[in-house]
Amino acid sequence: MKKKKVLNGYAGIGGNRRLWENVEVTAIENVQAIANVYQAKFSEDKVIVTDAHKFLLEHYQEFDFIWMSPPCQTHSSFRHNICVKFRGTKPEYPDMRLYQEILFLRHHFKGKWVVENVCPYYGELIAAQKLQRHLFWANFNIGNKEFDGEKIRTAQIPQLQEIHGFDLSKTQLKNKRQILRNCVLPELGKHIFDCAFRSKQKQCRR
Repeated sequence: MKKKKVLNGYAGIGGNRRLWENVEVTAIENVQAIANVYQAKFSEDKVIVTDAHKFLLEHYQEFDFIWMSPPCQTHSSFRHNICVKFRGTKPEYPDMRLYQEILFLRHHFKGKWVVENVCPYYGELIAAQKLQRHLFWANFNIGNKEFDGEKIRTAQIPQLQEIHGFDLSKTQLKNKRQILRNCVLPELGKHIFDCAFRSKQKQCRR
């Protein structure tokens, strides 16, 4: 079976990618230290340290499947409702790369694609599907499925490492807990990838 060419944009350490099989992955991450952890975990992937937003625009036609996870902090309901309202955090404009990428992929990319982000403090501007604690926009049917939900706001590094399958104890990463919290549950990442290419099967129906 021919390997699917996959773009994993804003890859982080690769939580969403961990259970993908038969793929040729190009991972884009703009923080060198995080990219190093990803490369060590997925040595067969091509890892590029650059701006994923720009890379998508210039290279989208090279892939069969695209997964983008643009920055979520400015959309986060937790940041807005807790940090801004009660902790004095400075409010920011929502980062509109999220919607730029959804619209761009929807109208220009002929392969399978998915964009992932958090539940926002406002009603999403383009309708999305919620699975676990994430919102997903895609051009294929993502079947509803239950996953063991971690208590993401209270889980500490050892719990998060076990949940996501990463050991960061020997790395020099700063804010390891936040990096792990940013991961998509590997089983969820696999479910979505499988749905993209086996959408007619029972487990990928709504």
